[in-house]
Amino acid sequence: MKKFWPEFFKRGSMAAWGGPVALCIVWLCLKAAGVVTVLDVDTAVMGIISSVVIAFIAAGITAVYQMEQLPIGMAALIQMAVLYTDYLVIYLLNGWMKVEKIGIFSVCFFAGFAVVWAIIYITTRNSVKKLNVQFNNDCERNEK
Repeated sequence: MKKFWPEFFKRGSMAAWGGPVALCIVWLCLKAAGVVTVLDVDTAVMGIISSVVIAFIAAGITAVYQMEQLPIGMAALIQMAVLYTDYLVIYLLNGWMKVEKIGIFSVCFFAGFAVVWAIIYITTRNSVKKLNVQFNNDCERNEK
């Protein structure tokens, strides 16, 4: 656990800039679509701070996978719960989502998380298998 928090802050700090960049892209898309034409200072500041918090927490929580005593399934559940809470609270505080839409948000979030996590897990598992085969072949060649 001692290693978790420094790693959390390191990862979060490295990714925090990405939130405001993504927010700016969203604002530009909304402007191009004619949805947003003017932003007041309060909205801009709250959006920037919120996007930094979202990016910081989303990146930082990936440190949970570095905790060796934690099974990967438990780490995934912790990551999912933290991300869900992070997004939900920020979206509601900013008025980016209405309370009535929490059900739709939840279904989309959990389905999206499961798909992304499965893709990353399968890709990583296959890469590890290939590396193990290559390592074993190299070891066999060295023994001869």
